[in-house]
Amino acid sequence: MKTWKIADIGLFFKNSFLAILKGEFLLRLNIGRYFIHIAYTFLLFGLIIWMSLMIETTMSKVEKNKAVLKELEIVHSQKVFEVVGVSRRGSVEQALGEMGSKVKEAEKPAITVKR
Repeated sequence: MKTWKIADIGLFFKNSFLAILKGEFLLRLNIGRYFIHIAYTFLLFGLIIWMSLMIETTMSKVEKNKAVLKELEIVHSQKVFEVVGVSRRGSVEQALGEMGSKVKEAEKPAITVKR
């Protein structure tokens, strides 16, 4: 029975590291027949990582758009308030008076001209 030394363990790690760099590690472990399965697994992991990054990007866009939408709703509410304030007859008549216009609200209903 062979006894292990510290130098043997260091040599084993060195040889394993060099095999990884050369691309021979799987062949040394005699797992060559499972290469397709290993490559497929790495492909699936890569797809999962890519999909999660795409989902995260989409979710960040959704959050940004929600913030923009809230801001636009506030602006819209302000515009609606201004339009409602301006559309009142009294305020329109007052604004026309301030501008020096002699236009007033009609006192009689409009007359329709018959043909």
